[in-house]
Amino acid sequence: MSPLKIGEKTARVPLIQGGMGVGISLGNLAGTVAKEGGIGIISTAQIGFQEPDFDENPSGANLRAIRKEMEKARAISPDGLIGYNIMVALRDYKQHVAAAVEAGADLIISGAGLPTELPALTAGSPVKIAPIVSTEKSAKVILKYWGRKYHRTADLVIIEGPKAGGHLGFKKEELDFYSPERYEEEITKIIETVRGFAEEYQTEIPIIAAGGIFDVEDVRRVMALGVDGVQIASRFVTTRECDADIRYKEAYLNASKEDIVIVKSPVGMPGRAILNPFMKRVMLGEKMEHTPCHRCLARCNPAEIPYCITDSLICAAKGDVEEALLFCGADAYRQTRMETVKEVIDSLF
Repeated sequence: MSPLKIGEKTARVPLIQGGMGVGISLGNLAGTVAKEGGIGIISTAQIGFQEPDFDENPSGANLRAIRKEMEKARAISPDGLIGYNIMVALRDYKQHVAAAVEAGADLIISGAGLPTELPALTAGSPVKIAPIVSTEKSAKVILKYWGRKYHRTADLVIIEGPKAGGHLGFKKEELDFYSPERYEEEITKIIETVRGFAEEYQTEIPIIAAGGIFDVEDVRRVMALGVDGVQIASRFVTTRECDADIRYKEAYLNASKEDIVIVKSPVGMPGRAILNPFMKRVMLGEKMEHTPCHRCLARCNPAEIPYCITDSLICAAKGDVEEALLFCGADAYRQTRMETVKEVIDSLF
């Protein structure tokens, strides 16, 4: 096992804990992962949902919480690597990036869209930036764009495969197309593309594999393809240090393989989640009532959506699992007991 080097920053363990919103990966989980040698990631998606003024002032509550959660993480791991996952699809994307830079992020990871503006938003700061890509095409598009417009490249690239949890960077038919073997071929193509850009800019661009990485055998398999590390999210949900409600964690522990399904998100992307009464009603075409808009997504018409993703993810974070969107990875059903972050990391490496 080699350390993960991102420029002048080094993580002792080549592991990134995936960002999970709303309220699943906050300061406690991210700080603990960083303390154990990995890179802890805080999700900024509706991060301020616990602030008293969230309903009236969601933008202000989120910006305040971005700082608070970093302070919480730094109290646990003063010298570890801690960053943020910031979705491009967010209405306040630019403000979240600015707040993350000000809070002292080591790394900003962006997916759920192409982070075309990320280099400009972090210019002049020591923050490292990483796009999430799912195909060779998306890797070429974003790295070419950054090169042409900003004359720079990524500090890190995350390849997120079709077995990931939450929002997926694939169309429904692509999920059916990519067998594990076919996707390993895609990973190899992405690696070649990224290495080409690294050579052009005379730098090192670490490549991280994500999605469906559950145990040490999975880690060995993807590392053998030539990546520099792994990103893992679902395994950390059922840790004692995860910020989620215990009932959310128990939903993972109680899920069977058949309970994990592909769902349609109001974001416009397919996602992977645990089938529960709420999602069964959605899949039958029922339109769910929701609270007044919390302005989370740049492209969302509250009058047209089948359900509010903010409401459903807040229900998940608070443990109201019957009325929640329970995002998870493809192998979450294999989680059968509560662990500590240290136990998870030890089991992977």
